[in-house]
Amino acid sequence: MSLQRHVPPLPFDSAAAEALLAGYRQRGVAEQAFANTTAGQELLVALGGHSPYLTQLAEQESPALLRFAERGPADALDLAMDPLRRADTGAARPAVARLLRRAKRQAALIIAAADLTGAWPLDRATAALSGFAEAALDYACAHLLSEAARRGDLRLPRGNARDPRTVARGSGLTILGMGKLGGQELNYSSDIDLMVLYDPSAAAYHAEQAGSLYVRLARDLVRLMEERTSDGYVFRTDLRLRPDPAATPLAVSIPTAISYYESTGLNWERAAMIKARAVGGDRALGEAFLNEIRPFTWRRHLDFATIADFHAIKGQIHAAHEAKGAHKTVQVAGHNIKLGRGGIREIEFIAQVLQLIWGGRDPGLRDSTTLGALAALAASGRLERRAAADLADAYVFLRDVEHRLQMVDDRQTHQLPEDEQGLARIASFMGFADPAGFTGTLIGHLSRVEAHYAGLFERAPAAPAEEGQDGADSDRLAFPAEQDDPRTLRHLSAMGFADAGRVSAMIRGWQGGQLRAIRSERSRELLRLILPFLLRAFAAQREPDAALARFDGVLSRLSAGVQVLSLFHRNPALLRRVAGILGAAPALADHLSQSPASLEGLLTGSGAGSAASVLPALVKSARHFEEALENARRLVTEGRFEIDAAALEGITDVDVAGLDRSALADAAIGALLPQVMQEFAARFGRIKGGGMGVMALGKLGGQEMLPASDLDLVLIYDHPDGAADSTGGPRSLPPSVYFSRLAQQMVAAITAPGAEGKLYEVDMRLRPSGNKGPVATSLSSFRRYHEESAWTWERMALTRSRCVAAPPALRRRIRAAVQRAILEHAGEQALADAVAMRLRMLRDLPPDGPWDLKAIPGGLVEIEFIAQALQLAHAGTHPRILSPTTRLALTGLAKTQFLPREEAGQLVAADRLYRTVIGLLRLTVGRWRADDLPPAIGAVLLRGTAGLTQHKVVDLADLRQEIMASAERVRLIFERRLGPLRGDHG
Repeated sequence: MSLQRHVPPLPFDSAAAEALLAGYRQRGVAEQAFANTTAGQELLVALGGHSPYLTQLAEQESPALLRFAERGPADALDLAMDPLRRADTGAARPAVARLLRRAKRQAALIIAAADLTGAWPLDRATAALSGFAEAALDYACAHLLSEAARRGDLRLPRGNARDPRTVARGSGLTILGMGKLGGQELNYSSDIDLMVLYDPSAAAYHAEQAGSLYVRLARDLVRLMEERTSDGYVFRTDLRLRPDPAATPLAVSIPTAISYYESTGLNWERAAMIKARAVGGDRALGEAFLNEIRPFTWRRHLDFATIADFHAIKGQIHAAHEAKGAHKTVQVAGHNIKLGRGGIREIEFIAQVLQLIWGGRDPGLRDSTTLGALAALAASGRLERRAAADLADAYVFLRDVEHRLQMVDDRQTHQLPEDEQGLARIASFMGFADPAGFTGTLIGHLSRVEAHYAGLFERAPAAPAEEGQDGADSDRLAFPAEQDDPRTLRHLSAMGFADAGRVSAMIRGWQGGQLRAIRSERSRELLRLILPFLLRAFAAQREPDAALARFDGVLSRLSAGVQVLSLFHRNPALLRRVAGILGAAPALADHLSQSPASLEGLLTGSGAGSAASVLPALVKSARHFEEALENARRLVTEGRFEIDAAALEGITDVDVAGLDRSALADAAIGALLPQVMQEFAARFGRIKGGGMGVMALGKLGGQEMLPASDLDLVLIYDHPDGAADSTGGPRSLPPSVYFSRLAQQMVAAITAPGAEGKLYEVDMRLRPSGNKGPVATSLSSFRRYHEESAWTWERMALTRSRCVAAPPALRRRIRAAVQRAILEHAGEQALADAVAMRLRMLRDLPPDGPWDLKAIPGGLVEIEFIAQALQLAHAGTHPRILSPTTRLALTGLAKTQFLPREEAGQLVAADRLYRTVIGLLRLTVGRWRADDLPPAIGAVLLRGTAGLTQHKVVDLADLRQEIMASAERVRLIFERRLGPLRGDHG
């Protein structure tokens, strides 16, 4: 053992250090041996030279310190806590109190020694303090419950169980650890924040007396924990984090608490619930309560208004605690390292606010520890990595300082000494050779925290003035309630609005509270702050009046505007993006007005933290099936809008957008299938050894999904031969009926509408036998169908198939069956069959206008047919050419020389051009049958197709000419490689 983390070069109080050392040398043989070792001398000098409290503990509980030296901190602490686990819960109150206090003394000494020697880092030390608090609460609760049972006040289902945790099960009493206890970050001399809850119907003999019974238990628990006797105390206890503490008793019934949080709970209470954890009594009851109020803590939608709420709370803290050292500036002497500027509370607020904003959509951010939360926020991209590292380093240092302050005299203090001598003691206790080194390090950490806090809370992004603006728009704009302001009208006209009077009337209506979303004082203040920038953003659009009218439609659909307006206030670039989308894409504008929550998708970014990456965890964390469905719908809605907006703006090209849309659909299907199966099993049990998979074809199979693409799905199941009916549920079903109904349930989950709309439309016509076949196909039937009955077009469709959800073994069997169906029936006949099928399509399904680039002669269908038919023709000898993605299949065919490289390049270029135009048309106008496009839409197409054509394009006529030239090249390649289209209707 050697002091590592905080090695005091010299004891601050040499006389006290020598006295402790000498005392050990005058004790028994074991103490003498310990005091004569280098490690023992170092530890005793550190304790005696800096902490009267730890000196006293070392004298009182020397056997615990010797066990620490001999066996290490973990075993020593376990031995100190073991009596609590084995003690008689029926012992008299004084004996219980003595046992708790002796265990506390030993635990405090061992944990301090582990901290000072570097045997445990900060998080291990705080977890140990929290673990001891839980053990103490368990024993105290078990004693109090047993005592109440003996009085006849309640019944204990577990009777006279010896294990304290077992005693409390079914007792109706649960203890939640809040604050640092809940987060397993307890201070060295911390209060413990508790919430005492009870189920009035669980164990009390008389339900009408349950309230008084559990209040008495709560009062006795507090007294048992914090009452000071000659043996000391256990923990100071604070119950003020319960719901509405001024109006509720010490113990609150669970129905009352749930009702409070559902109707009245505040943002600071949401933050408190991040760390809440069942730490005593009936833990299962406590966890069930926390699960029930999870929607209160983790809101479904982003809420940047939380930032202002927390900064206001911080201001109140400063106002209330300035006299206690919560200074508004960074300093050292007398500074409160918890509440003062740059202190621990600012670090916690940063982590908690970002958790509350983003944790509703990303369960990975719901870490109850501060260090864990900072790491998760950095990994998800919600907090800059440098900032997270600065905050984490500062947190560890400041918590160490906090512990040294508290170790001196076992005082619940966070304030540095005012005098030089006191500061010198703490500097020495922290391992610094002189106070100046400590001061410099402390100021550095506090200043970095202060800067990061200010960046999030105090420096609200201003709406930047556009080039040529003097930033005085707000001075020139006035919207009186009764009439238009002439100067404002002139300014609106100068900005580019065609009907300034109508725009002015619209804004006067906003400010007058005509829209439900902008009736609160706070929402109107936010509107005032963003209005100049909002008008500039919309004035920059090609048709500003129409774009602003669409924005009005979005606002009119909101039930409350504070969240969305705060979103814009904190993220000015988002408002510019929204204006661009509303100006360019009426179809997306309609979607946004129907689902304003889609705005959140624009803030998520692609990659880590995107909807596809967080959707599985959010669905899995749902409390029940309907919540799982709503979570999936919400994330898909957000994710689709994010991808569509990026495609519209040219941030991502059509290939990346197709991959992103497909990944989102894959995530939704993969996350929901287990949920659907679990829900179904609750009613009908399971088929032993059976399983179901989902196979995607078409655009999803090829990972080329376009806006509004539906899902071409085939559901395949498998089970052992002779499998019996389902078992384990209230009803049983034979295997074929079971999986048929399960498949219907899965399709319903994907297509059923909810508050966020529906996930996707599903097309199952590509399943064996098409619409005439069963909804779910057994794997054996799938194999047999493709061996005996399948048409060439069905095998062409299989070239674009992917298994997107299935148990691993079933996934492998499905892949093998698909490959066998393709390879065993590959051959040149596929070419002639593809030509015949294309002729029928041209006759029966002609293009729906000149912009139907899928169906036009030489269009997207013919490119796909070339790729699919050539794969079928040659896969038998070259199976590696198979790829579900058209451009990759064409590239593979070129590499194996089944398609000249020049032709493959022309087809890939045409495929990319067609999909880009189709996607942009769907985003802007949907289906368009006429020749001419609106100018704003034409501008979107020209921007989106830049670089995708052989020649420079300056207008829509040029673009049409390039498309027709591509179609001619595609048609020539089609006929050259597959066969002539005689009787061509195109």
